[in-house]
Amino acid sequence: MNYHKFLKTISLTITLLLLHPAAHTCTIIAVGKNASADGSVMISHTDCGADCRIRVVPEELYKKGMMADVHWGIQDIHRPLNDFGDVIGQIPQALRTYKYFHSAYPHMNEHQLAIAESTTSQREELRVDMATCKQIMTVEQAQAFALQRYKTSREAVEFIGNLMSTYGFLPSCDGESETLVIGDTKEIWVIEIFSVGSDWDPESGKPGAIWVAQRIPDDHALVVANWSIIQEVDEKDKTNFMCSPNYKSFAVEKGWYDPKGTQPFSLQEVYAPTFREWASSRLWLFYSTYAPNFSDWPERSLKDGHMMGYNQYIQYVEPISMYPTSVKVEKKISLQDVMAFQRSTFEGTIYDMTEDYDWYVPDGKGGIKKSPLATPFPSKDLRELLDINNRRNVARPQGFYGMIAQLRDWYPDPIGGIYWVFLDNAYTSPYVPIYAGTEEIAECYKNYDPTKYNRESAAWAIDFVDNLLYLKWQEMIKDVWAVRDPFEQRLFDERDEVDNIAMGLYKKNEQEAKDYLTKYVQANMNEVLEMYNRLHDELIVKYSNSR
Repeated sequence: MNYHKFLKTISLTITLLLLHPAAHTCTIIAVGKNASADGSVMISHTDCGADCRIRVVPEELYKKGMMADVHWGIQDIHRPLNDFGDVIGQIPQALRTYKYFHSAYPHMNEHQLAIAESTTSQREELRVDMATCKQIMTVEQAQAFALQRYKTSREAVEFIGNLMSTYGFLPSCDGESETLVIGDTKEIWVIEIFSVGSDWDPESGKPGAIWVAQRIPDDHALVVANWSIIQEVDEKDKTNFMCSPNYKSFAVEKGWYDPKGTQPFSLQEVYAPTFREWASSRLWLFYSTYAPNFSDWPERSLKDGHMMGYNQYIQYVEPISMYPTSVKVEKKISLQDVMAFQRSTFEGTIYDMTEDYDWYVPDGKGGIKKSPLATPFPSKDLRELLDINNRRNVARPQGFYGMIAQLRDWYPDPIGGIYWVFLDNAYTSPYVPIYAGTEEIAECYKNYDPTKYNRESAAWAIDFVDNLLYLKWQEMIKDVWAVRDPFEQRLFDERDEVDNIAMGLYKKNEQEAKDYLTKYVQANMNEVLEMYNRLHDELIVKYSNSR
């Protein structure tokens, strides 16, 4: 094994140890422009990788013939802020790159191109061995390259597909496949990427990945819950599909699909054949909420007569094919709707962990009541103590960070694109807006070391509050919302005013508009830091064990 292979193998081991607990926790929601309440395109991603430090990577000019480094370790929170990881290869550099916002999974650039990611499952036979494989392109590196080079989702999809075919897809999260949802102000694409095993050689001329991309209708919305969502593929429809040349032939060669049989080729059923509950619960929740009449959905509400916490589906569930790739929504979806879904803990359903019988205690009046300790995020120790079945919420405690990219074509790019970000846990954290024109992020949103508490870090301030809640969850969460919700409401209420001020400045001088938006974004971030530092101090006093 050469040095670079050894280095790559060691880095993979460390990264997988860090990310494995969250390998199946990323949820994507995407909303087409005719399905959204305000006409924007929305792309969202919860529970992103460990590096929650949001920072701006500026645009650059390069000379012809220069090369761009391909990195391993982009998600590693333990690296210095602008260290993108070990160099494991190179690709030709663009003559000009665009500004984008960098994090564990880069999400948006200055031209309102946005990308969301969800790790998805694949056949065991497709996995790669880091000690021997020649693939070098992780999905987060592909995202960064695409955001630096393109303005439209269609261009970005084609570019990422070509990157994966040429340089080989290298899984960075538990060795699994990846789904990206890519949007601009006009349209949304989904691209699903699968590995091709460890014996791929770039000199062979064969694609280094299996991938298919599908365009989503403008009046549709979708959810990706760590599972493949693309089903049948019409490769002749160039308007709505793109695919690698081996997307079907690879399965035929392996004996996973018989082209002479009676069943149509389904990407998800061929390459991710065993459906699991941690995906189906989120698919069910989203589609039964926004398209309740689309199908005869399974009954999973507690109102349907289920006993609290006990009548639950375990592991392998209904056929994946009952869930569409996307759906025409029956009611338009707002930004606040997406936020609410990202915060969901399956309240009132069989997946609601606060409804387990073990949380109920005597009320002193001959009846029972829910314990103030009941939490939708019981730790492993709590679950073992109370014998509570683990469920996968949409929101996650210590979920690193998440985002909603709101893409608006009625404004110029610096004002039209808003990158709404939360830190730690959507259930307790506020969202803050980052305009596409923002040129620098507040220090408190770039400052986070998980090994050392820092009062100047917004991530630590929010995480502190999140952990204090376990003292008396049912009561304390109301104190958190009493602080968080008015802050967010103010952000919603002043949106038109901020947009109009920025637009007025933009018409005179674009740089003045960017300066204004940068100061506005930083002020909100600093307010979050102060607000949550003050909140955890107040909560300690209010709920002290001595009282």
